[in-house]
Formats: sequence, structure tokens, C-alpha cells
Amino acid sequence: MPIKKSAKKALRQSKKRRAQNLRRKKKIKDLTKEIRNLISQKKIKEAKALLPQIYKILDKAAKVGTIKKNTASRKKSRITKLVNTAPKR
Repeated sequence: MPIKKSAKKALRQSKKRRAQNLRRKKKIKDLTKEIRNLISQKKIKEAKALLPQIYKILDKAAKVGTIKKNTASRKKSRITKLVNTAPKR
């Protein structure tokens, strides 16, 4: 455990940031899974409706440093490609 005042504060900040990062990553994974499930159920319109939501979360995560910029771009590209190439009903 930290002894100095500054080390205690650093630990508090670290715990807070870790929690925020985990929440963001969980949200990204959940939305990605949801889109993949919708595509497997042939619900392309619903999947396309979720795209702006996942873009927003990926951009925010990249902006604050939870994930890297290129990782966000790659995930956006792959999920968009998946939605666009999905067979239509």
C-alpha cells in the first residue's frame, strides 16, 4: 500500500481510470456481439442502426486512450464491412 500522500492519490486515480476503461471495453464488446447476433439473425436494418452507436463509443475510447486510434479504426472498418456484406433478406 502507498505511504505518501501523492502515491495514495495516484492509486485512487488509477483505480478510477481502470474502472472507466473496463466499462468502455465491455460496452464495445457488448455492442459488437449484438451487431454480430443481429447479422446472424438476418436483421440487417437493426444492425445498421447500431453502427453510429458503436462508432461513437470506439471514437471516445480512442480519444481518451482506452484503445489506440488504429485499433478503433480497424474495429470500425471490420464491423462496417460485416454489416455491408451481410446477405439481405
